[in-house]
Amino acid sequence: MEEMNIQQLQYILTEDLFLIKEEFETKSLSGKSSPNPIQEKPQNSIPKAVSTSESPIVQEPAAEDLVIYKEPIPIRGNFENGVLILHEEEELADEVMEMMVKMIQAVNHSMNEAGMISSKNLEGRSLEEFMDLNAHKVLKFGRIKHPINALPAIEYAIHTEEETEYLFADSLSVIAEDRNLKVKLWNSLKILFNISKK
Repeated sequence: MEEMNIQQLQYILTEDLFLIKEEFETKSLSGKSSPNPIQEKPQNSIPKAVSTSESPIVQEPAAEDLVIYKEPIPIRGNFENGVLILHEEEELADEVMEMMVKMIQAVNHSMNEAGMISSKNLEGRSLEEFMDLNAHKVLKFGRIKHPINALPAIEYAIHTEEETEYLFADSLSVIAEDRNLKVKLWNSLKILFNISKK
């Protein structure tokens, strides 16, 4: 086999080669030196493949480089068509849910296509996380503890922000008990979903 020197080895070794000076000197003194002893060269002429450090330096990633994974905002329903309903109540009463189902069906959608999120599930979530849901129409009912409240929307009026349309209204339980608010909500929903009078 042909003998190689360090310059030739650098082309076939893919990892750093570490030469510990004490071991080399010990083997040289004990007479176990190779027929072609390695001659010491100045520090700056050592090839790239040979490293003179005894231990590699590992740098920890900075805190701002770490990505913290957060669970997505939980949505009830299939949320297929981008219709998102935000409600103040933690759980909706049966009669309130029935009213909501009828209104969504009246605008030619079904509750299977819509997604629902309670105020409790939005607490502590950022506006960016909310925008990541990619809703096209957002119906917000009641007080929601979330930065979405900062949008300059007027209750029962359609507000458009980029590609998303918003409708803010009273809480569903309040609307369910007030006929005038139901009419007001229905008129706003007709505008939002482009429903013409028949």
